[in-house]
Amino acid sequence: MMAIVFLLILISVLTTAAGFYQLNNLKAKKVLKFSVFAFSLIIAFFLFVIMPQAAKAEGATNPVSSTAFLAAALSTGLATIGAGYAVGAVGSSALGAVSEDPKILGKTLIYVGLAEGIAIYGLIISIMILGRV
Repeated sequence: MMAIVFLLILISVLTTAAGFYQLNNLKAKKVLKFSVFAFSLIIAFFLFVIMPQAAKAEGATNPVSSTAFLAAALSTGLATIGAGYAVGAVGSSALGAVSEDPKILGKTLIYVGLAEGIAIYGLIISIMILGRV
């Protein structure tokens, strides 16, 4: 467990250092991509392997409940990340369209609202998952 924490700290420092190095040198993109990829893999390993065991060790009597909480958290988290990306893309396009023709503001707000609906769907799924626990 300590080795994994040490590895996480090492890759975090490597990612930060590569980011600062990136400001001055364009050749560090490969180092930054590798360290971000490695950090993502370690976080995924932590979430899927170590976290359910830690939740079970903390006193969860039902092993399904710890994985259900993880599933609910992932469904909400990934849905909000997707919604944030969609709102960013749609919102900037809508702002550009409204700046050219102010009469289409209402139509563009509909598209932004549809993009925000993705987060609500993730929240509904997590509530459904937690309702079965």
